[in-house]
Amino acid sequence: MNFPSPLQPARLIKRYKRFLADVELPDGRVLTVHCPNSGSMLGCSESGSEVMISKSGNPNRKYPHTLEMVKTGSVWAGINTSLTNHLVREGIENHVFPELEPFSSIRAEVKTGDSRLDFLLTHMEHQTYLEVKNCTLVRAGAAMFPDAVTARGTKHLQELMRLRNYGHRAVLIFCVQREDADRFTPAADIDPLYTSTLAEASDHGVLILACRAAVRPLSIIVHSQLPVELPRR
Repeated sequence: MNFPSPLQPARLIKRYKRFLADVELPDGRVLTVHCPNSGSMLGCSESGSEVMISKSGNPNRKYPHTLEMVKTGSVWAGINTSLTNHLVREGIENHVFPELEPFSSIRAEVKTGDSRLDFLLTHMEHQTYLEVKNCTLVRAGAAMFPDAVTARGTKHLQELMRLRNYGHRAVLIFCVQREDADRFTPAADIDPLYTSTLAEASDHGVLILACRAAVRPLSIIVHSQLPVELPRR
């Protein structure tokens, strides 16, 4: 995914009210920008961090600028969760996930039961229900999810298991929007219930995958998978 126009550099002052952040531009001006991330952004919200922001062409937006990525250590982390599904779809279409092939069509935002999952891949012989999660937390080389307790994430796992019971393929992909991770594992210390439910889902036949994206000021591209390490039940 290429950004339609060049991103603008800034420095993070603070992130607050979940969806807002104040940044300082190189000329000293301070902007309040939209922060499209409902998580805690643990490790990606340090005051003084380099950031990149975009500007919307929509004149009706209260905050026309959007926080897109944060420099953490030596790498950029993509924090805009509204891009995650697009990135993973590109990865699917670019054959990063051979486990999902072959399929004849892909449909987004699929209603199932009382949940809504991100994708439905169809094939002559089966259907694959797919949920995607954005991941920006990395500790000691391990990408981790979640970065805050997620009841919604646990609900999605339960729905994937229900669909698996009906004979459908069910898949969860963690999209790691930074390049300093060499594996994925759930953050058991942050949300032990999600961690245990993830292990249960895997035992139940839900396929758990993780991918890594190259995050650059000009583009973000999913290019490879990461090994997944799950706790034993």
